[in-house]
Amino acid sequence: MTPSSSAPLEGTGYRHELYPYSGSDEFVAGALGFIQEALDGDEAVVVAVPQEKASLLRAEIRENDTVRYVDTSRVARHPGRLIAAWQAWIKEHVSEGRPVRGIGETPWDQVRSTAEAEELRYHEWLLNRAFAQGPAWWLLCPYDVTRDQAALPQMTLCHSEIRRNGRTVPNEDYDARAAYAFSALPDPCNPYDEFVYTSGDLSALREKIAACAEQHGLSGRRLRELHLAATEVATNSIRHGGGQGVLRTWNEEQRLVCEFRDTGYLDDPLAGRTMPTARQVGGRGLWLVHQLCDLVEIRSTPDEGTTIRLHTEVPG
Repeated sequence: MTPSSSAPLEGTGYRHELYPYSGSDEFVAGALGFIQEALDGDEAVVVAVPQEKASLLRAEIRENDTVRYVDTSRVARHPGRLIAAWQAWIKEHVSEGRPVRGIGETPWDQVRSTAEAEELRYHEWLLNRAFAQGPAWWLLCPYDVTRDQAALPQMTLCHSEIRRNGRTVPNEDYDARAAYAFSALPDPCNPYDEFVYTSGDLSALREKIAACAEQHGLSGRRLRELHLAATEVATNSIRHGGGQGVLRTWNEEQRLVCEFRDTGYLDDPLAGRTMPTARQVGGRGLWLVHQLCDLVEIRSTPDEGTTIRLHTEVPG
């Protein structure tokens, strides 16, 4: 029997559904069908899609107490900020205890770099981990196959259900352990500068970053923000990563990239992606780093240690 209600799949309260579509008409048909199912079941809906897609849906179903359209412009291309954004949107627009659905689509045509695209796909897998133990809800992820057919298999790995011909069916290609598909970062771009740092070297580290930033026209507030983020990451290396780390800096796709490597192990892939609570001890540093940089990539294994890359767009 095809699942059609908001009852959660066995073992989790979170349903993650991929909707491959082709063109605006298919997008509207699938999204409206999903919304109508929610309305028929007295469920709330939070719609977080690019503005032009939201306009198409608003023309058919206007915002009301049940259907809410949210502004995604501040976080849509920031993978590290999206999980916290969904948590906030649901808390703000949905009354406690009411079943909820969401529609979330990345503006893939506006993605600014290869690394950003890969991190947004990694985010799709992290969603499963972020909401596995939380309240039941159902997220539909539209994906335009005319934009990038080659990336569809990777996206399919991350979604436990898939929408075909207006119906929700189990996704046989779903892999709950698909983190391996996003495990490795590509090699740094040549040429790059390298600096080994330890306790007492933070000032020299900031000078190294400033010198590289000056070559690419990065200054003022953005450089100060990068310095703050870099100091936080390097301090964590010294405290928790064996007492030292390696900084590498290079330019890639109009971005200054600062990479930090150490021998420590960060066992929570969601570190920095959820808003710290008032009583939380620790965890605020990586949250701040995600707010200061245009993109943050974090990979960590017990065998290879931790790699964190901070991306900052450069002028021009």
